[in-house]
Amino acid sequence: MENNNLSRRNFLGKTALGVAGVAVAGSSASAMSAASYKRIVGANDRINIAFLGCGNRSKGHQNMVKMSEKDKNLGVVAVCDLWSKNREKTAARLKEKFGYDVKQFKYFEDLLAMPELDAVMIATGDFQHAKILAEVVKAGKDCYCEKPMAIDVEEAKYARETVLASKQVVQMGSQWVSEPVQRKVREIVRSGKIGQITKIEQVWNDNGPRWHDPDRQTVKDIRPEDTDWNRWLLGKPYEPFDPWKYFEFRIFRQYSGGITSQWMSHAIGLVHFYTDTAIPDSMVAHGGIFGWPDIRQNPDTFQALASYGDSKFLYSYSSSYANKFGDYTCIRGKEATLFAHGGEGSPRWFLIPEHQDLPGGFDFFNGMTDLVKSGKAEIITTEEYNNQLPPTVLSDDSKYHIDNWADCMRSRNQNTNGNIHTGFWHSVGTIMATRSYREGKKLYWNREKEEIVDHPAKS
Repeated sequence: MENNNLSRRNFLGKTALGVAGVAVAGSSASAMSAASYKRIVGANDRINIAFLGCGNRSKGHQNMVKMSEKDKNLGVVAVCDLWSKNREKTAARLKEKFGYDVKQFKYFEDLLAMPELDAVMIATGDFQHAKILAEVVKAGKDCYCEKPMAIDVEEAKYARETVLASKQVVQMGSQWVSEPVQRKVREIVRSGKIGQITKIEQVWNDNGPRWHDPDRQTVKDIRPEDTDWNRWLLGKPYEPFDPWKYFEFRIFRQYSGGITSQWMSHAIGLVHFYTDTAIPDSMVAHGGIFGWPDIRQNPDTFQALASYGDSKFLYSYSSSYANKFGDYTCIRGKEATLFAHGGEGSPRWFLIPEHQDLPGGFDFFNGMTDLVKSGKAEIITTEEYNNQLPPTVLSDDSKYHIDNWADCMRSRNQNTNGNIHTGFWHSVGTIMATRSYREGKKLYWNREKEEIVDHPAKS
């Protein structure tokens, strides 16, 4: 397959992408204005949704739509995926789940030309999110976009500006910000009850070759003629077809930050949510491939340290894929500590007031029960858990989050729980961490120029 042998649909390898725009050259969608096919959804109309990218995360999107199908009057009209097998399997799954047939598309510009389509849920490769998000909103469709929103600052800027120039309702796949317990934690932080925050720590681990499976069946099944490799690259430098990169993009540097893009995007997004902050002033990171020396290029062990100068707190993020012990989030204030057992999005939170002369070797995990019984700590809970102790793990498929998106689509409220600004902030934070690790140096965010630099701004 030659890089120069591009069809009309291989648009981003040849067209310019940047702050100036994305051109979909020769496509049916680009030939018509968004207004010419945008459907106005009434208060009682069904919201017609399509799934763009039909891999594993899309299954979660499908589950969420099913959860809210009746409550929010949601329906599915189409699926879109470059790989024919993914399209066909997903269409069959949806017929079983929803009871009706949906249309199938290989290319998203053809999907976006559907006049009856209202909204798109993107679950493609990390490096594709920002570019596709921009095309979706330019087509006059609302969008639910998986995190990370972007792995490149200029693409993040372009997506943000495109969304802000539109009237479309965008929700990032940062689902934990819609969960009742997390929103209660935010209220506690904002109330000043824990005092000035000086440090936030997040430790989220696993033990296994995350995102790489040497026996992956899809790698054996796919043929170049059943997909479009040039289109999949979506503007990345050409390289020969590689099914491992196609399905396991998260472990390759060109296509993802790995831990930063997938896990830290959730984590730092929650920090911004709790503290009403945006982008770190500085970031330094380190890591390596220590546990799983396989074909991966991104680290399996990683740690980042960021400063939020205006708010005067330090942020620490750590992940290991070779040891699962001890996941937690800890928000340290001068008057109290908020502590969560469990990893990504855990709702099991406790509030521990300061000045109680607790032992230095206090067992944060098993000792919490005794603290609660003695009145030295309280459980943070909600009616959702009958005001009892919440679990440490939640499903990634959040009805609260898609309900918020659906409500905002009805009201045309662009300020969703995971709006475009939150996507931009988590993207820049994780890009800073990725680049710091790869470049081996501390990096800074220049707020005036909106760019990552290797020196602090002059005071």
